[in-house]
Amino acid sequence: MESDFLVIGSGIAGLSFALKAASLGSVTIVTKKKQVDSATNLAQGGIAAVLDKSDDFENHIKDTLDSGAGLCDEKIVRMVIKDGPERIHELICLGVDFVKNSDGSLSLGKEGGHSQRRVAHAFDLTGREIERALIDKVQKKKNIRVLENHTCIELITEERINLYGEKKIKCVGAFVLNEEGNIEAFMSKVVLLCTGGAGKVYLYTSNPDIATGDGIALAFRAGATVANMEFVQFHPTCLYHLNAKNFLISEAVRGEGAVLVNKKGERFIEKYEPVRKELATRDKVARAIDEEMKKTGVDCVYLDISSRKASFIKNRFPAIYGKCMSLGIDITSKPIPVVPAAHYLCGGILTNEVGESSVENLFSIGESACTGLHGGNRLASNSLLEALVYAEKAFVYNKNRWPLIAPGQFSPEPKVVKTDEINLEEEIIVNHNWDIIRRVMWNYVGISRKESRLKMAEKQMRTLRIEIGKIVRKYKKTSAIMELYNLSVVASLIIRAALKRKESRGLHYIVDYPSQDEKQRHWNTFSRADLDDISGIGF
Repeated sequence: MESDFLVIGSGIAGLSFALKAASLGSVTIVTKKKQVDSATNLAQGGIAAVLDKSDDFENHIKDTLDSGAGLCDEKIVRMVIKDGPERIHELICLGVDFVKNSDGSLSLGKEGGHSQRRVAHAFDLTGREIERALIDKVQKKKNIRVLENHTCIELITEERINLYGEKKIKCVGAFVLNEEGNIEAFMSKVVLLCTGGAGKVYLYTSNPDIATGDGIALAFRAGATVANMEFVQFHPTCLYHLNAKNFLISEAVRGEGAVLVNKKGERFIEKYEPVRKELATRDKVARAIDEEMKKTGVDCVYLDISSRKASFIKNRFPAIYGKCMSLGIDITSKPIPVVPAAHYLCGGILTNEVGESSVENLFSIGESACTGLHGGNRLASNSLLEALVYAEKAFVYNKNRWPLIAPGQFSPEPKVVKTDEINLEEEIIVNHNWDIIRRVMWNYVGISRKESRLKMAEKQMRTLRIEIGKIVRKYKKTSAIMELYNLSVVASLIIRAALKRKESRGLHYIVDYPSQDEKQRHWNTFSRADLDDISGIGF
């Protein structure tokens, strides 16, 4: 299998890049589920950008830097935010139907951490609307091939010596598990990882089931540097109900006046965040809810928007209203039971301003990347913006160098080294280990951390990771086995990074070091040598 561009993932980042790259050459998109199975499709709130005369770039930049707890790369922040309005206009031209006011201007929402209304939305179905428009355009491109139910299990790399005598790693493709369970080599001149986050490493998450950190683990095993893995964002309000799975209650609900109350109906946020209250940044609101739940011994708190008119609620939040009604909760008159849940990973594959990793020809954009935009805590609705801007930057960079790349020959197809091809007949081994990982991470590496618990988690995860690695190398590869291994790698990186940061900053709160320490104001980076048992998977 050969193509000029190999895109792993089919969310807003991958589809946006693929549409642009198709003007240069052939594109193959590999996605392990259906095209619409992505975090993009679940995104409710919208895309933040300076889209109104009452707002300006400096306001958005300041809000982003304030949220990032001193760890944002200001140059990247300025680049992304200043490019934002053009990218929104590009989506509108592609057919994305954002909600507009009666005068034709965009209806803008306000979310936690924002000083202005600047979130373009399609009610609470923004991600689905963007995904719809992008998929429609992708399907009309003859030189874009989309392969659903295909799992990337390892990157193909070569080592070479550059002009300065340095040893460099170059990515030339990927091994992919197809629908029949066979492994194929996909060779490509440019490989783009946009596989999303790793929320499934935690017991409770707003993420889709596919969010198993695949891209980060793939890149790390290939030799790429990862950064800031300790910064896991917990969304304050995930629907708490026995029959609700991973359903988010958008931050926009609080932006429209919803308040947090306890089981007695008492508003409690003022005790923790007296200034911004429900519209404080996500880390602060999530921590306030977590503390309130622990103090009172309850399983959830409640989000109450019943002060707004029923007609407004139904029109502004049709998906949330419909989902809650299906569970017997009329949000126009009753509060919504909510709990914090793992939502977004601010760390990931370390990339430069065009999305290229430390491995040559290997790019990453979206949640799988660490660009410097989010720092220690992502500002609400900046994620879709980042994906759009970096899709453009990565495309322009490759377009400029395309005359040098295009004539090049594909690397010889590598041979797959066969293992014993033993089928793992007891799926309980995968399920059991997955459950252990998620519970260890939730209990020991969650919203509030403690050094002694982190050390216990590290010890348990190392044992698990080595055992799972043996399973990967011995048995026939399956999507479930590879997801399990990727989760063990990503979990280990989060723990290692959390132990390394001896302060509380942004999303990382550790009771042993409750204050910020300016000596610790740096990025934590890791390479393959930092997990000495990590290597390839048998090829």
